[in-house]
Amino acid sequence: MTTKQQPELPQRTIALVAHDHKKQELLDWAEYNRGTLAQHNLIATGTTGRLLAERLDLPVARLLSGPLGGDQQVGALIATGQVDLLVFFWDPLSPQPHDPDVKALMRLATVWNTPMAWNRSTADYLVSSPLFGAEYEPTRPDFAAHDTRSMPA
Repeated sequence: MTTKQQPELPQRTIALVAHDHKKQELLDWAEYNRGTLAQHNLIATGTTGRLLAERLDLPVARLLSGPLGGDQQVGALIATGQVDLLVFFWDPLSPQPHDPDVKALMRLATVWNTPMAWNRSTADYLVSSPLFGAEYEPTRPDFAAHDTRSMPA
């Protein structure tokens, strides 16, 4: 008798970021979704990464703190195709000294067609989508024409 093997699900790289007033909410969300997150590669900015690793008892690759360049590191990973999903629990009601970095990260995720969640509801929708666990590859834009464009003299 032969048994049918389940196809191996794709392992995604998930970037996790949270502003200070949203860290607890991200931790609660991550704990609720621990089973799903455990199947993927997790990266996070500074303190958020430490708190997630402690709470979930899972490996989390830690980048710099957001205000010290961590948001930009996440952006670079998105631009080079190394992040499959960005979960950023953003606090729009508190002033952020590194707001331009946050806006740049949002812009890069949009430019490179990277799925992103800015709150718990959207994060729930994304990780529970049938496409999340399937052989789905988002279309990445081709910017070859941008690299070879003519510039005025």
